[in-house]
Formats: sequence, C-alpha cells, structure tokens
Amino acid sequence: MSDPIEDTLPDTAPDAAPTRKRPKPGERRLQILQTLAAMLQAPTAERVTTAALAAQIGVSEAALYRHFASKAQMFEALLDFIEQSCLGLLQQIRQSELNAPQQAQQIVLVLLQFAEKNPGMARVMLGDALVLEHERLNQRMNHFFDKVELHLKDILYPHASAIGHATPTVQAQVQAQALTAFAIGQIHRFVRSGFRRKASERASEALDLLLV
Repeated sequence: MSDPIEDTLPDTAPDAAPTRKRPKPGERRLQILQTLAAMLQAPTAERVTTAALAAQIGVSEAALYRHFASKAQMFEALLDFIEQSCLGLLQQIRQSELNAPQQAQQIVLVLLQFAEKNPGMARVMLGDALVLEHERLNQRMNHFFDKVELHLKDILYPHASAIGHATPTVQAQVQAQALTAFAIGQIHRFVRSGFRRKASERASEALDLLLV
C-alpha cells in the first residue's frame, strides 16, 4: 500500500541551525498539504481555515497562496492523492490472479486500510472535512466512490454469469452497491469514533457474508 501523504514529505526541521532555511522548490507545497492532513486528523477537528493553517506552519496566509490559488486547490491536491493511491491499487488487484470474490474483498479492504493509515484523508473521503467547502469537492469525492462501485460491478458480473445466476447484471450491481456502502459505512464509523474503532474491524467476516 502507498505510504500516507504524511510520510511522503521531507523533514524540513533544522537539526541545530539557529536560522530558518528557505524550503527547496516544492517542499513548502508538500508541507502545506502535510499540515492540512495532520490538522484534519484531529478527532475533534473543526473546519480548517487558511489562517489556522498558516499559523500552524508559521507562515503568512499570503505565503500559502503563493503555492495554491485557494483552499479548494489544497483539497483538490488531497483528492488527487486519494485517487492516485487507491485507484492505482485497485488496478493492481484487478490484474492479480485472485478470483472475482477475492478481488472484490481486497478492493474494499484496501479502501479501509488506506483510511486507517490516513485519518485526515478518511474525513475527506467521508465528506466530513468538505462541509462548507466548494461543492465540486464533494461531487468529486462522490465520483470516486462511483468509480469504486463500477470496478466492483465489472469484477463481479463475469463471476455471476459464470456460476449461472439468473440475472447476473442485477446480481453484480446489487453486490457492488452493498460493498461500496459497507466501505463508506466502516469509514464513517472510524471517523465518528474519533479514529478509535478501526475501519477494517471484522471487515473480512462481513465481506464473506456480502460475497456469498
């Protein structure tokens, strides 16, 4: 699984130098995203403002806008990370030698494990962190789960047809919807518990029931 975004950023803190070093090109942008993700993962986090974000980093708000035109663009970058990480792994699973039910199960588990590794991102995936932000961000997150559901349907349809199900298209669609809803529900519980209850808790057993 891809490393969480917090782990992709270089450690810019000086070892013992008394003066602050100017960040390398691109380093400040990553620091902004890292800090935003960290602020979002606070269990009682409220809406993150650019003023609070700038204060947390120790720069002016103007410094933020030299790297991002708006806060919406910062969230767009987080959404890029979610999509690239998760959808890339989904493609790898689809190319594996696992059978259809096993692939479907692994796809759901990948989403849940990604959320656990990235609590701040989990709030973005759920839409919780996007409340009062630009509507297109919520629409894009919804579209992400539509893509996941389509992946699941495409995986499960040939299987339903091969085992002689009377209505394989309906069967695959219903299972894909149920699996996607289960993933969202598990992430919801993870966030609402203050990240105490793992999103993957008893997930394998539940998935076995959904994929009978």
